Amino acid sequence: MSAALAAAAARALEPRLARAHAAAAPRRSGRVSAVVGLGVEVDGLGAALGETVHLEVASAARPDVVDVVEAEVVAAHGTRLSCTPLRGTAGLAVGATARATGARARVPLGPGLLGRVIDPTGRALDGGPAPLVQSWGDVEASAPSPLVRGRITTRLPLGVRVLDAFTPVGRGQRIGVFAGSGVGKSSLLSMITRNNEATVTVVALVGERGREVRQFVEDDLGPEGLARSVVVVATSDDPPLLRLRAAFSATRIAEGFAAAGHDVVLLMDSLTRVAQAQREVALSAGEPPATRGFPPSVFAMMPRLLERAGPLPVGSITGVYTVLVDGDDHNEPVADNVRAVLDGHVVLDRAIATAGRFPSVDVLGSVSRLDRQVTSSRELAAAARVRQLLAAHRDARDLVEVGAYVPGTNPDVDAALRLQRPIEDFCRQGLAEPAPLGLTQQGLQALADAARVAP
Repeated sequence: MSAALAAAAARALEPRLARAHAAAAPRRSGRVSAVVGLGVEVDGLGAALGETVHLEVASAARPDVVDVVEAEVVAAHGTRLSCTPLRGTAGLAVGATARATGARARVPLGPGLLGRVIDPTGRALDGGPAPLVQSWGDVEASAPSPLVRGRITTRLPLGVRVLDAFTPVGRGQRIGVFAGSGVGKSSLLSMITRNNEATVTVVALVGERGREVRQFVEDDLGPEGLARSVVVVATSDDPPLLRLRAAFSATRIAEGFAAAGHDVVLLMDSLTRVAQAQREVALSAGEPPATRGFPPSVFAMMPRLLERAGPLPVGSITGVYTVLVDGDDHNEPVADNVRAVLDGHVVLDRAIATAGRFPSVDVLGSVSRLDRQVTSSRELAAAARVRQLLAAHRDARDLVEVGAYVPGTNPDVDAALRLQRPIEDFCRQGLAEPAPLGLTQQGLQALADAARVAP
């Protein structure tokens, strides 16, 4: 047998060996002492934080049959453990047996996931057979050492003209899309999913409305986009632990593809719902609320999740994370914390959306912290010139609208008014409209050149 076949056989045997090891290990058990809200209190059981616990309940269909409810240890209070069930507390009762498994949450990895829609545990949601599993990985993992990471020097075109022109992204960069509700956040993600030039895309839909999942997969993603993507779904009606795990499972799947040498794009919609899921889990475990009702563990969890993306020792993960800002307040705690960790941010503006321009990106409010590392000085100068025109038009808008501006007073305002329509058309892009990087660069340079030519 060749070494490759032996390695494949060993990987295939991993789950069976793990189950055999767990079956042979001494059994540790305790009893459920309380079921309160989303949490379960267990007495008499020794288990570590993050360990999976099986809670035994009588089957609703057959009382003589015992069903197993999977839960995770989220806190310890003396000899009492706080556990959060993965799929809700229905059927649990005081006195139920709780057994420690000695294992942590795992997720399937490998190319067998491409083209599939799965839940955070790896179960198929698309009606197909169970995904072909090459190997399994722990959902929780550590970010690589900062000195082991490569530097970000190579550009990754996203296929969205306004982003490639004004907030260019490098392979391994992490960028946030900050927006209120209903301003085109999901549509922008679908454009990036379809048009980006990475070899693999992993999409995490966390707390999404159930009716929108199929619409996203069939209409926004499409067969071509799905073929090179993995979609991890936890809808809004799923328990908080499952929603929280969706973010970590998608990140672990992306790490698996990156370890195989792929450049991966990880899209997560949305980090706000991940934070809300962590808040629900933490509050049910007894953690006190702090900043605007968010416990401290929320702000410790965010960098632990986000730092796992980036340029890795092998391959890269380019992260695009949406943040649903509360009441369009871009300084609320989650948005402020995430913005400090990421390598750039894209702001979607409600006024631009209501005016009918999509993607509704606020060019002046959006920043890429790595634009100088991944673009030429000529392109940077062109983008800066167009930004100057947008800023001049913004500052003079009130005067122009009331007819108080006198042409010739400010050359930048004159150029901005003359090129207002071409700039708007450049920033506008249809959902199914391709935008190759070369054409984007040519269009940006043409706008900058036109701004220097006298009318």
